[in-house]
Amino acid sequence: MELKAERKSVSVLIEENKRKSRFKQGMIEKCVPIFLFIMAAISILTTIGIVITLLVETITFFERVHIIEFLTSKEWFPFFEADPQYGIAPLISGTLLVAAIAMVVAVPIGLATAVYLSEYASDRVRKIVKPILEVLAGIPTIVYGFFALTFVTPLLQKIIPDLQFFNALSPGIVVGIMIIPMIASLSEDAMSSVPRSMREGALALGSTKLEVSLKVVLPAALSGIVASCVLGISRAIGETMIVTIAGGSKPNLTFDPTETIQTMTAYIVQVSLGDASYGSTIYYSIYAVGMALFIFTLVMNIIAQWISRRFREEY
Repeated sequence: MELKAERKSVSVLIEENKRKSRFKQGMIEKCVPIFLFIMAAISILTTIGIVITLLVETITFFERVHIIEFLTSKEWFPFFEADPQYGIAPLISGTLLVAAIAMVVAVPIGLATAVYLSEYASDRVRKIVKPILEVLAGIPTIVYGFFALTFVTPLLQKIIPDLQFFNALSPGIVVGIMIIPMIASLSEDAMSSVPRSMREGALALGSTKLEVSLKVVLPAALSGIVASCVLGISRAIGETMIVTIAGGSKPNLTFDPTETIQTMTAYIVQVSLGDASYGSTIYYSIYAVGMALFIFTLVMNIIAQWISRRFREEY
């Protein structure tokens, strides 16, 4: 009888432990989705808050400056007290000029790096090169900015004597160096996802390794490669510290990389440092410029997603 009672008590304890375990598991299953929903909601609400802030302050700016002048005027001199000019064209041209130079530098080097890592590098080399690229991506942009100002610009002035101390070429090159890891990493991931059978089939037909890389792997991974390049453009357009330090603060409607320019982000930094009082037209102008920058970045991201879906290969 005592043995039966002990067995019964043990079975009761086991059942109680099982119930407690199921209860804890059930609570976790219920709480985790709620926690994840809250985290997702915070990110969405933050984005909505940023957009609303930009819209409200931008509308306030356009109540003082006509939107036609903002979009069509070719002069940007907001600090002129007598006759301030608010034409965003010089800031856009400076931003696009730096981004174009950056892509000329980053795309060939990034794609070449991606092809090497995906098709030629051994596992040992890949384990060495990939961390180096990640370190390059983790360098603060202000360090890149001073590197452009104190090293790249003097070096370029020896080659181009007419190059101004503040110019678009130096920050454009350094921004390109900064986004190489992004393009290389994303492109390498896209190329590595191409099935090995496609490579082996091309090699079996007599193709060389270079032909396989350029005529089989690259076209098959085109969606990921183009998307990485578009994201790289977005990153170059939104870069702040490099262009602020090495590009200058002279709004100039030009596409000459040797001249001093000012980008949209550099202007926002300039005003944010205290050059304008709160509530002034100059203060509200940074929101209008920020909205233009937001639209540029949003369009780039939409294009990247569309290209990724449009040219995606199904394996």
